[in-house]
Formats: sequence, structure tokens, C-alpha cells
Amino acid sequence: MKVYERLSQAFKAEGTTNVFGMMGDGNMYWQYANNKNGIIMHEVRHEGVGLGMADGWARATHTPGVCTATCGPGTTQLATAFVTAARASSPVVAFCGEFPTSDDEYTQALDQSAFAHGVEAAYVRMGTADDADEAVRKAFYIARTQSRPVLLSVPMDLQQKEWDDDEPYKPSTSIIPKRIVSPSQDAIQQAADMLANAKRPVIVVGRGAMWSGAGDEIRALAQRTGALIATTLQAKNWLVDDEYQIGISGTYATKTAMQLLSDSDVVVAVGASLNRYTTHEGLLYPEAKFIHIDPKQHVMLSRGKGADLYVQSDGKAGVAALEAELAKRNFKQIGYRTGQVKERLANAWEDRHEYKIEEGTLDPRPLCLELDQLLPTDISLFAGSGCTAGFTNILFRKSRPMVMAGHFFGCIGQMMPAAVGAVIGTGMKPAVLMDGDASTMMHIGDFDTMVRYKVPLLIYCMNNQCLGAEYYKLDAHKMAVETSCIPTADLGAVARAFGGKGALCRTVEEVKKATKEWLANPGPMIIDVRVSRSVVTLPYRRIHYGEDE
Repeated sequence: MKVYERLSQAFKAEGTTNVFGMMGDGNMYWQYANNKNGIIMHEVRHEGVGLGMADGWARATHTPGVCTATCGPGTTQLATAFVTAARASSPVVAFCGEFPTSDDEYTQALDQSAFAHGVEAAYVRMGTADDADEAVRKAFYIARTQSRPVLLSVPMDLQQKEWDDDEPYKPSTSIIPKRIVSPSQDAIQQAADMLANAKRPVIVVGRGAMWSGAGDEIRALAQRTGALIATTLQAKNWLVDDEYQIGISGTYATKTAMQLLSDSDVVVAVGASLNRYTTHEGLLYPEAKFIHIDPKQHVMLSRGKGADLYVQSDGKAGVAALEAELAKRNFKQIGYRTGQVKERLANAWEDRHEYKIEEGTLDPRPLCLELDQLLPTDISLFAGSGCTAGFTNILFRKSRPMVMAGHFFGCIGQMMPAAVGAVIGTGMKPAVLMDGDASTMMHIGDFDTMVRYKVPLLIYCMNNQCLGAEYYKLDAHKMAVETSCIPTADLGAVARAFGGKGALCRTVEEVKKATKEWLANPGPMIIDVRVSRSVVTLPYRRIHYGEDE
């Protein structure tokens, strides 16, 4: 057996079923062995897209995503996707070939250790052929326990060595203890005291709360304390069946949510980092005290602050213990849960600001509302991180199997790869992606990948033919907005040229018609939606124009 064959066996033992990436001389033999071992390879057109897909897989399944690239330039192509995965806390293992140990002047030589450090990835190197098992196990151990991407660097010549050890591979899962972090009774007593004295509590839930399965416990605590439920961007639309779920806390909050949340006196954060965006730069909860529940030893809030009370605990266990303690005290109050608040929330998502819509374009706000109703609730939703996210992240409200937003690292173009990886990771269940024209164009070549693997993903390209974020910043500063305008071809026609489906739409009715065609037979599709530049998202109105209407 060759070392590359043993490496493949090790990856399979770690649970790898799918790999995303591009073949090169630094990883081709490993990929050959993967194919023999039944591991499915998804060949992409850009290495960074492969890592992006592995990132999406990891976020969707909460298990390690695996990607691969050859040495040198293949590895450097992973840069932006690596940082994005690191900021997303995604467990990803990237099998990267490395130049031969005997040839320091190899054309594709690169210090991959320095590269990994620069892109915020952990670094593991297979230093000798005998280290194959240890290197793979360490890479997956770090990915799983630290929830971060790992660059596994494997020299080309060492992969060709003989492997004589016939001992079964011992996966990282066999050495990771399985336990739930439970809260201390003292911390629960203090948290109960704070909530018992609160009049307007808010529970902010994040991905950690979702992953712990704390939904029922959060509903019960909210009902007992009269709390509003708000989510982080990463938990968007979770628990929307609760009539006092108020939407996203922070930058993507509605005006009504901003007003109500600003009056809170106690905030219970569950599995949420409470970063600068969730707290709207620390301004959203001016008088509130914070109870923070998270399994990590400690999480610092935005602007270097700490919570008034930190409870180290799994989200489900911590909330259940807190609700049980308040029940034991016979505590129950109405809090925010009044008819008046319910009435305010009923109209919270209406955007009445009027704009003059340019000829041949549509207003994206009613489009989002129409699509949220038209798309069945078993269709997952992905949202990019550009200008158009300000519409998607506020106006789509329905509960769906998965709602995944971008914004990690503040880069555009990364949600198409993530969406494809997530769709594959969840068994090819149909989904839609709302993104902008610059984002869509960035990895348009890998629409070909979607077609080859028949990925049932519909991309709505909200095309205002400009770099939206820059357009509105220039406009707010009375500068020439034309410098940010870039016309695009008919992207629906581009999709058809790749062998998928596509349409160019200038009215809401045209978009609905194209959507129904996709729903009848989901597959790779781009709908190029020409949207008006005149319509400014609510977050941009706040940030750039000082308006909140």
C-alpha cells in the first residue's frame, strides 16, 4: 500500500464521503485512492470554490467539510475562502499537496505554514511517511474541537512512499470525549434573580442555540418571563412560529424591533457572540444587563466588554435549568407579551418608503415578499453578503429547513460556493440563493459545476448593474456614482449556455413565472432580476443617510 492510499483510508474512517476541489499533481493520487474507496469527488473550476463548498457543507451539517488543492498556486487560490471559513467557525479540512521534500527549487514551492497562518487556518504537516495517520487524525481533531479550518500539508514525494502498518486507523472521534457542558447551580440562581427583577427581557438566540436543540426550552423561558425572542443573523427565521419573535437583532432589525429592543432591561444571549452587528455597535441595548449562556469558557462581547453574568453551559441545558429555577419560584410575568406589542409586530416588516423605480427594473422589496410566499417552506434560503442582503435578511420571514446568511469576512462572492456545498451536504434538497450581480459574476464559472452535478439550486441575481455598497456610499458623499456602475450580460442566457436554466426578468410577474418553472423541475438555474438602484435598503439608509424609515 502507498501512503496516499493510507491517507484516503484515514479520511474515509473520519467520516469523509464527499470532497470538493481541483486535481493537480500534488493531490491526484490521493484523489485516485478516494475514488476507489467510494469517496465522491466534486471537481470545481476554481480551488477557492472547492473550499467554499466544504465550508457550506460544514455549516449545513455541523460536521467537517473536506476540500483539496494541489501545492503552491492551487493552495494560494484558497485564501479568501479560508478566512471566510475561519470567521464562520467552520470545521474544514483542506488536503493540500506540498512540493517534494527533496526539491527546494521546485517551481510551485511555497511556505504553506506561513500561508496558513496568514489566512487564519490551523496548520498540520505530514513530516514523514510514517506520520500519515497522526497528521490526518490531528487535522480532524482540531477541526472538530476548535471548529475551524485546517490546512493539511502533504509533500508529494512522501505520498508515494510505502505504507507497511496494517493496524486499523483510529479516527479523531474515538479520542474526543462526548459530554454536555452543564451550568453551575450558583450561576443559574444569579441568572434567575436577574430575570425575576426584569420588566422587559429579551432572549437573543444564535447558531449555538440552534445546534444545541434549545428551541422548546427557549419558547418556554420566553413565555414565562414575557420576553421577546430575537435572533442573530446566523439564526435568521428560527422560532418564527412564536408570535413574539421579533426578527434579527442589530443591523438587520426593523425599525419596530430597534425601538422595542432598545427598551430592554435584561438580555439573555444563548449561543450568540453578541458581536458589534448584533448589538448595532453597542447602541441597541443601552440600559440592559446581559446574561450570556455559551458552552465556551468565556466569550467577550463587542467592544471588549463582558456580560454581567456569564453562564458556561450548553444552550439547551442552560436554558432548561434557568426556566426550571423560575418555575420553582412560581415566577411568571407578561413583560413584552401584550396585545399592544403584538399589534406593533404585525406591521413591523412593512417598508413604506417610496422610490421612483427606473424603467425596465423592479422594486426588490415587494419581490422579496412575493417570493417568501411563493417558495414552499421546504425550500432552504441562502443570502449573500452584498448590498441586496439588506432586502433578503429583513423581508424573508418564513421558517425553512435552513436559512444561511453570509457576511463572514465582509466579502462578496462566497455564498454561491457555500450554498452548493450545503445543498450537497443535505442530500440535494432544493434551495434558493439571493445574491447580487458582482457576487454572482465572481464565481460564474462554477455554475458549470452546478450543472455537472445537477445541483438543484436557484440563484436569484438581484442585478442593479453596479457595486451596490460603493454606489450608495458615493451617493451619500455626493460623489460620482457612475464610477461604481458595471453593466452585465444577460446572466440567464449565460446559465443556459452552461447547460442549465436561466431567465432575464424585469417585473415581479416575470420572476414568479420563472420561479414556478423551476419549482416544477428543480435544477441549476439563474434568474437575472433587474432591480432598481433607487431603492435603498433599510440598513444602508441608517448607515449612509441617517434615516430609519
